[in-house]
Amino acid sequence: MNGITLITLDLDNTLWDVDSIIVKAEETLVNWLREEIPDSLSHYRRETLTEIREQVLVRHPEYRHDLSFMRTEVMFEVMLRTGLKPPEARVYAQRAFDVFFEGRNRVVFFPGALDMLHELSRRFDLIALTNGNANIVKAGLSEFMRGAYSPADVGQKKPHPAMFNAPLEELSLRPSQAIHVGDHLVDDIQGANDVGMHSVWVNLTNQSRGSNDAQPTREVNNLEAVIGAVEAIYSA
Repeated sequence: MNGITLITLDLDNTLWDVDSIIVKAEETLVNWLREEIPDSLSHYRRETLTEIREQVLVRHPEYRHDLSFMRTEVMFEVMLRTGLKPPEARVYAQRAFDVFFEGRNRVVFFPGALDMLHELSRRFDLIALTNGNANIVKAGLSEFMRGAYSPADVGQKKPHPAMFNAPLEELSLRPSQAIHVGDHLVDDIQGANDVGMHSVWVNLTNQSRGSNDAQPTREVNNLEAVIGAVEAIYSA
């Protein structure tokens, strides 16, 4: 027995397909804007949003990793350009973000995800490590996970060591006592390897590693297999 007590997990594209979720959340937001503030749609366009995001980054570089803050500030600028006064623009920006965020957390789990989480949570502490801004309570993960870290919490994105060290420091664990599970060879696997954690690569689409040097401790092609991969590492 090697003393493994913690499993950290990526969320987007490991437990669910994030692209389809974001598309639906954006559609919901656009429909809400069309009903509530139709004039805002002339500013809520891809080319305009790119420009606004760049401006927000210049004004708030310290929040560059906080996706929720950035999106809310972009919506605030959209509302200002629509002609709303700042206090009203701030209210509508927050409401717009809330509409999007509800959709962003209306996740559709990959097959086997919930069974895997249920089984692992019976034996290990589970903590989410995500570069996104999914909320584990809203997404229905709080019954399995004791917490979550995102770049907004840590100030860095995976694969930066700070993201992986945060839960280790929280629980006073050595890297060898933790396994990270994720789909991205650099952000997840290389990042975990670099701090000395074990890693499980969730390769649901049969990707080739190509020239990437990241070597996972274990590789799986479906989420049901994560349990066996964790057990193999635990028992080694």
